Amino acid sequence: MRENFLNKVVIVTGANSGMGMATTKAMLSKGATVIMLCRSEKRGGEAYEKLLKEGYREEKIKLILCDLGDYSSIRSFVKQVKDNYDRIDVLVNNAGFISLDRQETKEGLERQFGINHIGHFLLTTELIDLMREGSRIVNVASGAHKTGNIHFEDINLKKNFNVIKAYSQSKLANVLFTRELARRLSDRGITVNCCHPGAVATNIGIDRNTGFGKTITGLLKPFFLTPEEGARTAVFLATDESVKDITGEYFYKCKIAKSSKKSKDMELAKKLYELSEKLVMVWKA
Repeated sequence: MRENFLNKVVIVTGANSGMGMATTKAMLSKGATVIMLCRSEKRGGEAYEKLLKEGYREEKIKLILCDLGDYSSIRSFVKQVKDNYDRIDVLVNNAGFISLDRQETKEGLERQFGINHIGHFLLTTELIDLMREGSRIVNVASGAHKTGNIHFEDINLKKNFNVIKAYSQSKLANVLFTRELARRLSDRGITVNCCHPGAVATNIGIDRNTGFGKTITGLLKPFFLTPEEGARTAVFLATDESVKDITGEYFYKCKIAKSSKKSKDMELAKKLYELSEKLVMVWKA
């Protein structure tokens, strides 16, 4: 398997910790060049140094900072990638955000929808022209999509916000985006799949400023999957020959899994895609 990835370029979002770091290591171990998309210069730099100390080759790792809640930051990231690489073989949209209180992105979007879906939507669609037949896009979704709705009448959840409503909306959006993008790219030989990683002990629910959530996560950690276990299906979708021609599917434990009825509604997927285009075009330079 390693030889297949010696000349391949992979992007992993949220690469500095948790499943993102586990995915990065897995892809480096297969010989790929990995572009680490990280928001924090400090945490990204520390992760980069950690990889070097563990023996991964410097020329195989590229750290590029990007805030997925900021359109201009995303476009700057894309420009840097295009300036340095002529193709992308795998894009793993792993980064995720969750918050108990309602927050907004730079462009005024509810932050969970804005980062988990719209940020990755913009990143992915801007990178597609670097992809070719055989390239793969992997979206890390969640079983939380099953309780989700797309609240078109209040997409930013300014009324009656709660964390479950916001997070499940963003994760349903991940699955719908996967379905619709797979349909649109079907004639180009680029596959798009998504996955539920399972219950994984990561820093996603921990407030970076206050540390809120650390105690709860610590107590529950024995019952969670490790980041490496959680990343397994995403790595499988990114690398395994058995899924090279499968597209538009939702996976769990490296197998196609049942997703919600709403997540299979292609009219809903098309409507969300068109709204997403409008949301990123509004701010397009």
